[in-house]
Amino acid sequence: MLEQRIQQQFFESADLLYQVAENLARPLAVAAQMMVDALTAGGRVWCAGLGLSAADASYAAALLAGRFEQERPGLAVMALDAQAQGYPDPASALMRQIQTLGHPGDLLLLFECQGSGAAGALLQVAHSQEMSVIALSGTQDDDWKSTLLDTDVQLRVPHSRFARVAEAHRLLSHCLADAIDVQLLGAAE
Repeated sequence: MLEQRIQQQFFESADLLYQVAENLARPLAVAAQMMVDALTAGGRVWCAGLGLSAADASYAAALLAGRFEQERPGLAVMALDAQAQGYPDPASALMRQIQTLGHPGDLLLLFECQGSGAAGALLQVAHSQEMSVIALSGTQDDDWKSTLLDTDVQLRVPHSRFARVAEAHRLLSHCLADAIDVQLLGAAE
């Protein structure tokens, strides 16, 4: 019985990835182009996430600042610290960092899996800094969806389980890194 439950985890994850592949291909391509445009124009990409999504933000920043599958110069991508000391909560820490570090032409790559409710405030702060946003979200994002602007891109993974959304977000990070590398370096042999 336990083995069947474990297998079901794999099947559920694979089914979800298969279902969202077609719907997310275009917005992923747009998001990758936004990132390339910002980076090649001298802007920076700030990665942020609340709760467990903070680890996804750090992972995405590491892929882009370091390397993915091809050797290339590092890109101006950094993860913001949701646990910064001196703030009453992680959302306040992220908002302060976006206000302090974000500049017009920069991008916010926001990971939001669990519907924390603070995403809308983070979007508003980024917009006040004249930053565009790429939001990787799950299904519980209806309260802040109206905060997105026409210059923003939402990469929504419609699933009710946090684990499935987080798995998909990891793949979306890989897709973005690969698309950026292809645009900057060409396809790998």
